[in-house]
This record gives sequence, C-alpha cells and structure tokens, in this order.
Amino acid sequence: MKKGIIIAAIVLLVLIVVGTGYYSVREDQYACTFRFSEIVNTVDQPGVHFKIPMVDSVKYFPKATQFYDIPPSEVLTSDKQNMTVDCYVLWKISNPQQFYRALGTAQKAEERLNAITYNALKTAMGTLAQADIINMNDGAERNKIYESITTTVDKQAGTYGIHVEDVKIKQFDLPESNLNAVYSRMISERKQMAEKYTADGNYEASIIRNDVDKQVNIIVSNAEAEAAKLEAAGEAEYMRRLAKAYNTKDKKEFYEFTLALDALKKSLTGDEKTVILDKDSELAKILTGQ
Repeated sequence: MKKGIIIAAIVLLVLIVVGTGYYSVREDQYACTFRFSEIVNTVDQPGVHFKIPMVDSVKYFPKATQFYDIPPSEVLTSDKQNMTVDCYVLWKISNPQQFYRALGTAQKAEERLNAITYNALKTAMGTLAQADIINMNDGAERNKIYESITTTVDKQAGTYGIHVEDVKIKQFDLPESNLNAVYSRMISERKQMAEKYTADGNYEASIIRNDVDKQVNIIVSNAEAEAAKLEAAGEAEYMRRLAKAYNTKDKKEFYEFTLALDALKKSLTGDEKTVILDKDSELAKILTGQ
C-alpha cells in the first residue's frame, strides 16, 4: 500500500514537472522568463520553449503595434494663440526587459506617452505662429512638423523600451474667440487668390483677343485687296469685251439705243405713263422718226 502511494506521488511529481517545464510563444508576443522576480531570459521567436519547473515563471508582452488616442490638450503658439490639439500615437515595445523594469504595464506606458507627447507638441507649436499651422498651403508641408514631433517622442520613449512609430494630429481646434478671426483671414486669402486668378485670366484673354483682332484685320484687309483686284480685272475684261462687241458705228448706235430703251422702261412705273423727253435726246429723235 505504501509502495503504491509512493509510486503515485512520484508519477504526480513527474507530471507536474513535465507540465510546468515548457511554455509556448505566439507570433505577436514577447515572453520573459522570471526567476526569483528577476528576468533571466527573453524570447521573441514563436514556438515551444523550456524553463525550470516550479522555479521559473513566464510573463508575456505584446509585440504588435499599439494605438493610443491621446486626450485633446491645449497648446500656445508663438503668437500667443491658444489651440486645442487632438492626436494619437502608434507605439510598440522594442525592449521588453527595459519596458518591464521602467513601466511594467501598458497603462503606465500610455500615461508616460501622454506626458512626453504633450511636451513635444507644446514645444513644437510654441515655435510656430497660428498662420503657419492653419493656412491654405499644401497639407504635406505640415508633415515636417509631425515628423519632428515623432522623432522627439520616440527618442524620449526609447529610455522605457518603447519605439514610437508615428504621432498623428487628427485635428486642430480653435477657441471660439479665435474662430471668426481665422475664418475672416482665410476668406480674405481666398478672395486675394480669386482676384489674382481673375486678373491673370483677363490679361491672357486680352492678349488672345488682340491677337485674334490682328489676324482678323489682316485676313479682311487681304480679302478686300483681293476682291478689289478681282473686281478691277472683271471691269477691265468687261470693258474689253464691250469694246470688242461694239467696235463699229452701227453697233455703237444700236447699243446706245438699247440702253435708252432700258432707261425708258425703268421710268414707266406705276399708273403714270407720260414721258417727257428733250427734243435733242437720241431717244426722242428715234421715237419721232427724226
């Protein structure tokens, strides 16, 4: 009986030793092995790993990037204007041993990041005027400000075993007293831009109109000159053919007679059919047989 109890105890002890002698690590984890409250080993590779049973303990820390939404805070610009900044931080544990010794938990890490980020924002915004932050310029220009803040926060957070990947500003808010002044300034800038574009457009349009008018005048002038040339040539050809057709006295008299008849016909319009002719006119002589 005693022998069976001893065997059972030995088997139980072996099972406990075997069951507590290994641990598993996921892809997104760090595993720190503790021995008497001191970290003796850190594993960042996934799989099964071994430890001293009943002596060592294991604590896990996330390896993935963490998101921390920082509460909005007020900063003062170089021209003494209050602004409320709403931002977030992307961070992760880079050194789990250092992180554990300095902070221990994600909650304390976020508290420390909150203070570091606020100080970096306050320092950066204090070197800029409000017009440098809120303006109509390309938003990419402000990326240099964000990169500078990220670099500062990452450097300070590194002492806690933290790597800050990015600090992004979601929104700049203005106190109610400053909103109207800023909106008025932005509207004024827009109007100035619109006036400049309008003036440039009118200038370009005047150049185009002047060029078109010049081309039209040249085309019309050339056309009129060509038309006058063709008309003169036509008149000359007409007179040449007319002289050729009536090159004798009889033909000339007949031509004059037809012209006189055409003139008479055109004068006999309406109800009035009376024609008064001078006695010396050729038409009167022909009609009276003289």
